[in-house]
Amino acid sequence: MSCFICPVCGRTLEKREKAYSCENSHSFDISKKGYVNLLLSSASGKVHGDDKAMIRARADFLGKGFYDELSARVATLVSEHCDESATVLDAGCGEGKYTADIVRFLKDSGKRADVFGIDISKDAVNLAAGRDKTCHFAVASAAKLPFADGSVDVMVNIFAPFFAEEFSRVLASDGVIIRVFPLARHLWELKELVYETPYENPETDMEENGFEIAQKHELRYKICIDSREDIKNLFIMTPYFYRTSERDTEKLSDASATTLSLEFGIAVYKKKPQA
Repeated sequence: MSCFICPVCGRTLEKREKAYSCENSHSFDISKKGYVNLLLSSASGKVHGDDKAMIRARADFLGKGFYDELSARVATLVSEHCDESATVLDAGCGEGKYTADIVRFLKDSGKRADVFGIDISKDAVNLAAGRDKTCHFAVASAAKLPFADGSVDVMVNIFAPFFAEEFSRVLASDGVIIRVFPLARHLWELKELVYETPYENPETDMEENGFEIAQKHELRYKICIDSREDIKNLFIMTPYFYRTSERDTEKLSDASATTLSLEFGIAVYKKKPQA
C-alpha cells in the first residue's frame, strides 16, 4: 500500500507497475532500484543533499558496524512504539542503513509495519533502495513531506533537521518521533586529531513547538578504529569535513589507529494534547 501523496496536488498516489500516479494524472516514475522521486525540480538545476563522496564514506563506515549499537537502540524504540499496522517513516534516511536495520528488527520481532524512508539526496536514496525491497523510498524534502495529515505513527529523525510544524502535520495524534543527535563530546578524539583547539558540539535545543518529550536516553560507548581509511570515511561523513581547512584535514593522514568516544542523545517526542 502507498502512503505517498502527490507533491503537486496532495492527492493520494497509487502505485502502478512502473510509476506512482494520482487521480489528477500527475505521474512519477519508479526507478530501476524501486524508489520514486517526489522532489519537484527547480529551475536552477541545483543538486540537493549530501554529495556522492559523503554518501559513499558513510555507507562504507557504517557498513563496518561501528554504529550498530545505536542502530539497535533506535530499532528497539521503534518496535516498542508500533504495532503491525503502523506506518514508520525515516525522515532523512540517507543511504538507508538505519532504515534497513529497523525493517530487519521489526521482522525479527514478528511485526509487519509499513516502513518508508525519504531523503533530499537522490544519490543517497538510490543507495538506500538497494538495501531492502520491502521498504518504500522516495527522494523528498523533510520540510515538505509527501504524506497525508496524521498518516505516520512512528517517525525516526537521525542527525537530520527537525521540522516541527511539518512533522506535527503528518504525525498521528498518538504517534511518536524518535530523534537522535550528538552529545557535547561525541567524536572528541577525532577532533583532537584535527584541531589545535577541539571544541564541544553545541547543545541541541530540545524544545519543539507542539511537542513534549516523553523519554530521554543517552548512549555512550567507545570504538577502536585501526584503519586510516575508516578514520577518513568517518570524518568525511561528519559536518566537520566541509568546515575544515585542507591543512587540518591532512593531519588524518598520519592517523592509523585510534579509540573514539561515541555519545548520542535520543529523545522520544509526542504531540502536546490539544487545548
